[in-house]
Amino acid sequence: MKRTRTELKTELMTHAEMLIDELLDWTADTPVPTLTQIEEVILEFRKRLSAQVARAVIEAQDATRPVPGPRCPTCQREMHYKDRKDHTVESRVGSLRLERGYYYCQTCRAGVFPPRSATGIVGPALE
Repeated sequence: MKRTRTELKTELMTHAEMLIDELLDWTADTPVPTLTQIEEVILEFRKRLSAQVARAVIEAQDATRPVPGPRCPTCQREMHYKDRKDHTVESRVGSLRLERGYYYCQTCRAGVFPPRSATGIVGPALE
């Protein structure tokens, strides 16, 4: 079920607030940090926030199934929706564990989790 803009914003704001609280706790516990320590903490928080935002946006894109289903990369026949499954993808913001719609081709016995990266042929919506 597709989340509303308000629901998505609430989820993202909650996550951002948790990270900010962690940063403020770290600041209180580290009275005289070096520039390197500050950079390391900020980079780690940025990485975590980026992953959360990317995951939320990607999963929001998948909330409605494409009709017709994506084409099989091998035989070009329409693939059929099977179910939602967990899938980990490597992205430019790091590893993302996503719950995505899974499509399967009976003929080729192949499955995909669209959309794919810009190098794939399925799912141009996020390319």
